[in-house]
Amino acid sequence: MKEIHFTDIEGIKVGHQQDFEGVTGCTVVLCEEGATAGVDVRGGAPGTRETDLLNPVNLIENIHGVLLSGGSAFGLDAAAGVMQYLEEKGVGFDVGVTRVPIVVGAVLFDLAVGNPRIRPNKAMGYAACKNASNQYCPEGTIGAGTGGTIGKFLGLEYAMKGGLGTYCLQVGELKVGALVAVNSFGDVINPKTGDIIAGALNPDKSSFANTEKSMIEKLHHSEKNLFTGNTTIGLVATNGKLTKSQANKIASIAHNGYARTIRPVHTMVDGDTIFAIGTGKVVADIDVIGLLAARVMEEAVIRAIKTATTIAGIKSYQDLIK
Repeated sequence: MKEIHFTDIEGIKVGHQQDFEGVTGCTVVLCEEGATAGVDVRGGAPGTRETDLLNPVNLIENIHGVLLSGGSAFGLDAAAGVMQYLEEKGVGFDVGVTRVPIVVGAVLFDLAVGNPRIRPNKAMGYAACKNASNQYCPEGTIGAGTGGTIGKFLGLEYAMKGGLGTYCLQVGELKVGALVAVNSFGDVINPKTGDIIAGALNPDKSSFANTEKSMIEKLHHSEKNLFTGNTTIGLVATNGKLTKSQANKIASIAHNGYARTIRPVHTMVDGDTIFAIGTGKVVADIDVIGLLAARVMEEAVIRAIKTATTIAGIKSYQDLIK
């Protein structure tokens, strides 16, 4: 087993576009040859696009792109740019008069971090596609992770910077990778030690409040809506052959990566979502793909935190370890 780049998975490209004034952005994963896909939504406040198509009982077998975006529900507009880009390239489901690109997506809430009037839109989605390549995928404060924050139990003032992370493993010919934009209500934990590495800060902003402990102790109720501004969204990609049912199962198993690293996770104020895509190049055991999916997602979450940099005055992991 060896580490490789997420974009080493044949058949996919990744592109980012962001606006640092708005402190928001979007990330696209393109699979122009088509890929089998599934999804698992576990947060109580999701914002998603075309997820019903991924139900195995429905017609469409392949997708052509995945959008991960900031901007809350407004950010779903960026999918129109992805649609335009792929249609111009003749990519999509043939309906006779044209080809309709199948683009699924999910959004996170980052409106409170920068300028709330600047959100990912059609132009940003199109630009992300133009930036897409199969070269190394940058991480941190970029794309859908630009406005990501974590640990908002005490409010955004005491939150820390989230971001975008990737990680990929290869076993023989099988490749399994994860890409995630971390914007969680909960703290992020190093699963090897159980220590918090980023999350809600105490008033001194040099130590952690411990969100789970604080919630239990305070049984927090507030007239202020301090629970907005969350959701971790990501995807697992593999060159393995998957049916739609299997892709949905892989997406489900990949949530173990969230559970190992984010506490609490899948809350009513998170829209936690994971897509799974298979490009169908290699036959592999589904359970092996699943265990690797959880492992790469776990590491991608950690990398998102460790590579993120300060923006809009929000402290990052890198600030704390200096």
